[in-house]
Amino acid sequence: MRKIVTLGLATVMAATIGTAANASEPGGCLKYGAAGAVGGHVANHHAVLGAAAGCVAGMYRRHEYRKEARAKAALYDKEHPGAKGTYEQKATAYDVEHSTTPGTMQPNPQNNAGPQAEPQPEGEQHL
Repeated sequence: MRKIVTLGLATVMAATIGTAANASEPGGCLKYGAAGAVGGHVANHHAVLGAAAGCVAGMYRRHEYRKEARAKAALYDKEHPGAKGTYEQKATAYDVEHSTTPGTMQPNPQNNAGPQAEPQPEGEQHL
């Protein structure tokens, strides 16, 4: 009986983690809190303190992610007035158009490696 319950709980946890991995936002209080609890438990049995610290870190990380997504959505609205959709959809569209990755506002350098101007040798100038 105990093996069945353990197997059932493991299945539920795996299904929950699998759906959480598909989310586009970084983990919040639960994900970081769980990691903090494990870290706190390992560090001299301070699981509750670790969970609280992990929760705060997760909430801050998600806040920063959403703040940046709103900024990208505002930039997308300036480029495309009247565009419809949520700020998450607009931020994703901005990422696609400007070759940025979620979580950063700067473009990826390897994606923008287009044709480079060949440097002119000294002494030769073309008008």
